[in-house]
Formats: sequence, C-alpha cells, structure tokens
Amino acid sequence: MTPSATSEETKPAPRPPRSEPVGDARPAGGGPSAGTGVRRLTAVDVRILEGVAVGTPTVRLAASLYLSRQGVEYRIGLMMRHFQATNRAALISRAHSLGVLSVGAWPPRVLPEFLEP
Repeated sequence: MTPSATSEETKPAPRPPRSEPVGDARPAGGGPSAGTGVRRLTAVDVRILEGVAVGTPTVRLAASLYLSRQGVEYRIGLMMRHFQATNRAALISRAHSLGVLSVGAWPPRVLPEFLEP
C-alpha cells in the first residue's frame, strides 16, 4: 500500500443488502410447486419441526423419536440452514411465513403438501 492510498481504497467493497429471499424461500400462500424451491420434509423432520413449534425440549423429542439428542439437534440444524434461520424461533417464524405450518390451529402442524411421499 502506498502512502497516497486513501481509506476508501483499503476498505472492502460493501455488500448490497438482500432485497429478495435467497435459495429455498418462496412467497407466502399456496403449496409447494415446481418453481418454489421449498423441499418437502421427511416424516422425522415434520415431527421435529412440530415439536420445536410447541416448545418440546430436545431430550423429550429425542426420546419420543428414538433418536439421540445430537441426532435431533443435527436435524434441527439442517432445517435451520434450509429455511435460512439463525435460531429455533426464527425457524418456526420462517416456516409459518412460508406456509409450511398450519395457521389458526394449536398445536401447529406441517401441511400435508410439504410431507415427503
């Protein structure tokens, strides 16, 4: 770097803000279709997502699904990456906003069109 370089030249270029959802996001309303990018969930993922939505502890989820605690946390991590969520609350919020979870019912359920055949 030369002494004549300005602070503008040494800074990395700023990233433009994301104006559109990236990757697997789809607009609200309607089920999954060919162009939406939302993949279907396995039966285990559905049970885990519904459990997280109602606040079931990881250990209890693991026991009810005959999985290890680490196995449940791994699956949650995969779903968080898939839905681009930073934590469990964001995962459930994202699933609701994408129409994956039922609205107006307790406990929330994954809609059948998002279940893998």
